[in-house]
Amino acid sequence: MTLYTLLVSKFLFPLHEKLKKHSTVAVRKDMEKTQWLKANDIRQLQLDRLKVFLTDVEASVPYYQKLFSDIGFKPSSIASLKDLQQLPLTDKPVIREHLEQLKAQDAFALSRFNTGGSSGEPLVFYIGKKRVSHDVAAKWRATRWWDVDIGDPEIVIWGSPIELGAQDKVRMIRDGLIRTHLIPAFEMSEQNVDGFIAQIQTIRPKMLFGYPSALAHIAKQAEQKGSRLDDLGIKVAFVTSERLYDYQREMIEKVFACPVANGYGGRDAGFIAHQCPAGNMHITAEDIIVEIIDKDGNVLPRGQSGEIVVTHLATRDFPFIRYRTGDVGMLSDEVCACGRGLPLLKEIQGRTTDFVVAADGTVLHGLALIYVLRDLEGVDSFKIIQHSLEKTTIQMVKNEQFSDKDLDSIRSTFKQRLGNDVDIEIEFVTDIAKEKSGKFRYVVSHVPA
Repeated sequence: MTLYTLLVSKFLFPLHEKLKKHSTVAVRKDMEKTQWLKANDIRQLQLDRLKVFLTDVEASVPYYQKLFSDIGFKPSSIASLKDLQQLPLTDKPVIREHLEQLKAQDAFALSRFNTGGSSGEPLVFYIGKKRVSHDVAAKWRATRWWDVDIGDPEIVIWGSPIELGAQDKVRMIRDGLIRTHLIPAFEMSEQNVDGFIAQIQTIRPKMLFGYPSALAHIAKQAEQKGSRLDDLGIKVAFVTSERLYDYQREMIEKVFACPVANGYGGRDAGFIAHQCPAGNMHITAEDIIVEIIDKDGNVLPRGQSGEIVVTHLATRDFPFIRYRTGDVGMLSDEVCACGRGLPLLKEIQGRTTDFVVAADGTVLHGLALIYVLRDLEGVDSFKIIQHSLEKTTIQMVKNEQFSDKDLDSIRSTFKQRLGNDVDIEIEFVTDIAKEKSGKFRYVVSHVPA
């Protein structure tokens, strides 16, 4: 750790958080102790905090005051984490309908947030200072697993207009002091990417943070143009907000000469899990309880795949209780070689809308179609949109190597997997539009999986 990084992590950033009335530093220090607890002790910690959280919610939040009364739920009677299943699931429509009733009556200084709507369902919600403190602490702890601290040079490759539009003078000064440099992920023209590569070479960051599609795109262009990024001393590339594909991981690791660490979460659900150097995704169990449910809302045992549901224990000002994320994954009983007792989230498979449904009802992961296109040299980029069981559209940017043979092969293979009678429409475009958030989605299905 350099002297400047030490100054930032031990003095400047803690002072910044104290002035904002955030408890980030204390929370991170506590997390760095509790992460070493045994699995049973962590579950007991979750149970204790769940009781306090739900008791607070019952006393403060109008929506849950009524709900608990209507179903006869008593937080004081909770005896195990399974008792959480007595409460109904929460989703975006519920939050939209009861937005004001979900605010704690004594909440103050709430910040208004919204998701980018990459699932087609943007959401407005609120976050209090406790939630902010815990989320920042969770990310901070995870970066320290990789020997990166606040104050080490960092490049953030992001595309959300929420962050990019909030770069006022105060935030710019703060980011300058803690050496965080923001690159806009949605401006990925060849000329701009050349500039990003030069910026990365100049800054020599210790960490990269951003969308896997954006980092892989930069890496690919650097490799094609012979621009070296493997001699900068980058310790880790944290990727988040999109599904991380194996080929993206391979490209990023090869060009930047650093490991890729996956991070999973969302603006609404919080920082749910981070990958440690041993390769596993650890759930932020001090703050977040994860359940996996089937299509009927039943909780599945560890080792079975289903929709990820989270309860965030630091959200008393605007509770997220049994919140359906729309993502698919599974829990694991494995014990990580790193020694941390934090539970593991395994096989985060993407959003429910990242799956497609064949005409006969078979559910396929989007990868079944993605790799058909990705492996063609004549295809530069693409997006697959399943409108219905009868029609799927492929938006495609082609190059001079694309041939009629490729066209026939694409249609044939897609029909083999989706059904012979499915209409496969191919649109040749000059550019594939990203989501409003700056994310990129290879597959969008409007057919419930």
